Amino acid sequence: MQFKKACLLILTILFISCSGTQTAQIWTDSAEFALYGEYFNSVQNQYKVTVRYFDLPAAEMEISGKTPDIVVGRWLKSTSMRVNFNSLNNLFRKKRLSSDNFYPRILDIGRYERNQLFLPVSFNIPALIFSKSRGKEISNSFTIDFNEVKTLSRNFNVINRSAYTHMGFSPLWNDNFLFTAAVLSGASFREAHPLAWDAVALDRSMDFIFNWTHEINTGNQVEEDFTFKYFFEPPERLIQSERIFFSYIESRDLFTLSEDSKNLLDFRWIMEQNRVPINEDMIFLGIPKKAKSKSAARAFILWFFQVESQRLLMEYSRSKRLSENVFGICGGFSALIPVTEQIFPRFYPELLGRMPPSENFMSPNILPGNWAAIKERVILPYLNDRARSQNADNIYSLERRLSDWMRINI
Repeated sequence: MQFKKACLLILTILFISCSGTQTAQIWTDSAEFALYGEYFNSVQNQYKVTVRYFDLPAAEMEISGKTPDIVVGRWLKSTSMRVNFNSLNNLFRKKRLSSDNFYPRILDIGRYERNQLFLPVSFNIPALIFSKSRGKEISNSFTIDFNEVKTLSRNFNVINRSAYTHMGFSPLWNDNFLFTAAVLSGASFREAHPLAWDAVALDRSMDFIFNWTHEINTGNQVEEDFTFKYFFEPPERLIQSERIFFSYIESRDLFTLSEDSKNLLDFRWIMEQNRVPINEDMIFLGIPKKAKSKSAARAFILWFFQVESQRLLMEYSRSKRLSENVFGICGGFSALIPVTEQIFPRFYPELLGRMPPSENFMSPNILPGNWAAIKERVILPYLNDRARSQNADNIYSLERRLSDWMRINI
């Protein structure tokens, strides 16, 4: 929270102090860009950027009728949004930007037909954390699959007088774990009118979770009793006291844990059938068609996507102690391979040699612009209910939930 306040103050200063045709306006939902804009303005004097924060910067263009020169944010790639953006193909000509520096599957997400409409900025992937003392029990040095989690959890469980005193892991402890399981099972949520998915795969994933909780932990009511009794402490404390084996976490949160916690914890990326899912809230960057200062916008983009620039930005963040609250580039791994694989380990030594190969990354689908609200208010509540029910017919269907929510909110 303090980091965000500091960045918003910088945003205000940048916005007030810069003007003119050599100035590019950036609209973003990532407060970190306040810092990046400030640094860019300090290292050269040909161009300037101003930075404004909006919860949904692309939607703000439609609401306000105004157009910035660069938009940085999530949910830019929907059908209604992408028609407003220019092709960025010319940035790769004459080797100004190298496509080889980007994770190929991540770069492809920003492409529509033959045009690179958006450049990926950062991404996150899911993981499980556990005590370093138990690292030797896990077969792979940087990934883990669901079957191994189940086996280790079963062996870890302790029951005393019909109640669990130690529980390895419950899929119901975190709704985002349920979503990750659904994605890895092929639920394939994607933009439609407003949303489509593979209902068979979704049912299969929640049947898998229901069976997991009953086979390994007796049942969801027993898990909830355990959670009520012990989860007054944060998961990392429960791991350290050996009350639980695993806890779900995302990379953005993993590397901002306290130093004390990081010294005692280890992690593995979640991988099923050689696929590591990329979280769907990736951050992308684009230039709107109606941008007025395209030369300044291109200058900033060409600077920002240089490996050395991102190294300097991470150094700058660390010098101001902002990196203690925000991971990496814009709260995630950089979309530039050399930055994530060579520079990140200098700042996060535990990452050295532990990034999954890029061919294992599972890219998210294109999602509607209001996906964040749909996920929070419709998808996750459904998964939470469905994972506790043996029969999908016994709960309010996802189709009806979505229809009801859309009728009220659209």
